[in-house]
Amino acid sequence: QVQLVESGGGLVQAGGSLSLSCGSSRRTFGIGGGGWFRQAPGKEREFVAGSDWSGHVTRYADSVKGRFTISRDNTKNTVYLQMNNLEPEDTAVYYCAVRRATTMSTMTSQYDYWGQGTQVTVSS
Repeated sequence: QVQLVESGGGLVQAGGSLSLSCGSSRRTFGIGGGGWFRQAPGKEREFVAGSDWSGHVTRYADSVKGRFTISRDNTKNTVYLQMNNLEPEDTAVYYCAVRRATTMSTMTSQYDYWGQGTQVTVSS
């Protein structure tokens, strides 16, 4: 069983930045596509950002494009999400996910392993 551990969430004012990390003790990240999703209260879990196994192919939701950056360090089995210019609408629980396939996906059903989630709250 692969366990993903997220860190870096918290409370920040609008316009501020946060950096999320997602690590695993197993070499899952080195071969699988990774993604970040978020879920606000009363809403469906939605795609935020994703990368293929190499980190060279990335994709972002329109709502975060230009503000968020996904990256990964396969030598450390870690995926990152740098979030800049945060807005109150970004408030949600953020989840990292990894899939066995090497490509990325925007669909939650395509991911095999999930982290426990970390809360991000942006105040206005």
